[in-house]
Amino acid sequence: MDEHQKAIARTCLEAAEGNTMAFPHIVGMLMEAGFESYAIDFRRATATYYLPNGESVELPAHRVDASIAPAFDTARMQAAIREAQQQVPGYTYRGFCEKALVAGCAGYIVSFSGRRALYLGRTAETHVEHFPNQ
Repeated sequence: MDEHQKAIARTCLEAAEGNTMAFPHIVGMLMEAGFESYAIDFRRATATYYLPNGESVELPAHRVDASIAPAFDTARMQAAIREAQQQVPGYTYRGFCEKALVAGCAGYIVSFSGRRALYLGRTAETHVEHFPNQ
């Protein structure tokens, strides 16, 4: 992985956390830089970006001011995802993360080639969200 790719990953994470770039644009930038996926780990407050050859870069992410609920609430998770997809007034990525933790989400993986995100609960419950048709 070259320094340019690492810089793109950092830029995309900062843009998400600062609400300066929407998810589809972030995905486009990461794909253009050669990434195939990324993972957010709320427990460790990290974001890991993966290349197809197995190389990765792990970056510190913001720590969410909420506890991960013990049970995974799929309906609550889906509601948070819909707010993000629809960019409802007042939406922020930090707010999405807080709602995800309250829904019992410990982290998520985004696959560009699979066009989906996999949300993981503390006891390995999952919810798969396919990218909306655009």
